[in-house]
Amino acid sequence: MKAPCHSALSIGTLVVAALAASATAQDHGFAQARAAMVESIRAAVRAAAPSADNAALGRALSAVGGVPREAFVSPEQQADAYRETPLPIGYDQSISDPYTVAVMTAAADPRPGGRVLDIGTGSGYQAAVLARLSAQVSSIEIVPQLADQARARLAGLGFANVEVRTGDGYAGWPERAPFDAIIVAAGAARVPQPLLDQLRIGGRLVMPIGRSWATEQILVITRTSDTDYRRCSLGWSMFVPLTGRGERAPNSNGLFERLPLCFEDEVAHPDFEPAPPR
Repeated sequence: MKAPCHSALSIGTLVVAALAASATAQDHGFAQARAAMVESIRAAVRAAAPSADNAALGRALSAVGGVPREAFVSPEQQADAYRETPLPIGYDQSISDPYTVAVMTAAADPRPGGRVLDIGTGSGYQAAVLARLSAQVSSIEIVPQLADQARARLAGLGFANVEVRTGDGYAGWPERAPFDAIIVAAGAARVPQPLLDQLRIGGRLVMPIGRSWATEQILVITRTSDTDYRRCSLGWSMFVPLTGRGERAPNSNGLFERLPLCFEDEVAHPDFEPAPPR
């Protein structure tokens, strides 16, 4: 009568071992895909603008290489986690493609001990990348469900230095200001003034700006004094729109003219062509 019990125990042990081996193999596969993605991003940046392959990009890619992007998408999308493409996360929002995350992170250049503001938490992926480079990340998401999901996901992955709040990113987070870096993952016609006010002197704000979603440039704005800012462009891009108070009005008169590039050529999306002005 005991033999079947031993048999059942053995089968159960084998099943558990097989599942563990499968999970380990899957994790290894994701790690390999992540490493390949990092090298692909570096090669693409170098091809677009060699001077952009700098120390800041190296730090950003190290952070990107340490964050499991598959944990920030649905199980059905995990096979595509390391493709160079945005992926939907529900509520008409998406997780930015890894190339854009790396380039924007490098442009913001967060440093150890610094404070960073992340507008548009989404899945929490950008916040996780920033958390590996700075002391504190304050992240704001206007969609309550996404904020709740990102908060739980980041906590589960051990990102204790990220605070997620539900709210309108237009107003920033005055209680946590000033910030050494601000990244906005949504497009608008102009930069919200509260965000500029909350940027520390010497800090950088990175945000897509344009009069329509098809005519955006990723701007890098450096605060040089209490009243002065220097700005340059990483190139043309296309983002989901900022919602809430900063939402772009139809036929907006926002920025369209090309600003001076931050590097010798575009690095945002080198092959992207903006829509013609109307």
